[in-house]
Amino acid sequence: MGTTEVLRYVAFSGDPSGGNPAGVVLDATGLTDDEMLAIAADVGFSETAFLLPRPDGLDARYFSPLAEVTFCGHATIATAVAHAERRGAGTLHLRTRAGDVPVRTGRTADGAWTATLTSVPPRTVPLDDGDRRDLLALLRLSADDLDPALPPRVAYAGAWHPVLALASRERLAVLDYDMAGLGRLMAERDWTTVALVWRQDAATFHARNPFPPGGVVEDPATGAAAAALGGHLREGGHVEAPARLTVLQGADMGRPSTLSVHVPAGTGGIEVSGTAVVIPG
Repeated sequence: MGTTEVLRYVAFSGDPSGGNPAGVVLDATGLTDDEMLAIAADVGFSETAFLLPRPDGLDARYFSPLAEVTFCGHATIATAVAHAERRGAGTLHLRTRAGDVPVRTGRTADGAWTATLTSVPPRTVPLDDGDRRDLLALLRLSADDLDPALPPRVAYAGAWHPVLALASRERLAVLDYDMAGLGRLMAERDWTTVALVWRQDAATFHARNPFPPGGVVEDPATGAAAAALGGHLREGGHVEAPARLTVLQGADMGRPSTLSVHVPAGTGGIEVSGTAVVIPG
């Protein structure tokens, strides 16, 4: 553990002061679960990704400072770019605890590294009425704050996220919630973040993601939730697939992030793309 190389990147931004920071361990061979958790706690970001080589690909595991999570989108993007910078562009075949996630990397015309992950097949389930009432109370929201055109669901594309669409950008800008109470409810329901979104237009969403299970008030860019949102919109007929969406997140906490989401027709995985850059020092 003492010789393990731990890299630090931001995902979904080309500026290290934006995006979502992630720890990256490109070779976690020999590390125990407790050691990976200890590294994630020491790094202190919302997640750290650990790659474990195998003959036919790579295992990927994700730890917040408090616990392991099944899948993390921003740490996947950061890891793929870190890997590409050292070994060249291509496609990584990651075996996560949620399922197989391919990630392809490349460079833009101006030389920036980008990565695109394809989630496991998404699905949604109804948000129980009692859970809906509890969520609204813990988030200090009312039913009048919600957008009736996008009814609440619990959406999955590698991790579960209740999705609440708000009726205004102004209401989304105010995030004031019971962190301990929400954390307990989310632990009971196995929810990773809560996806609060506002639809600016047909293809643009603004998002905020409370993340008490990870020990942080808010996540500045949440790739897994963006994928889950894409699946929710397709399943509910709220977009005409194929569709390309932009999710803007993190601006309210001073870490602006841009997530590009491709929602294909059919039932397959959702693509989430973004840039990633190393954090200096």
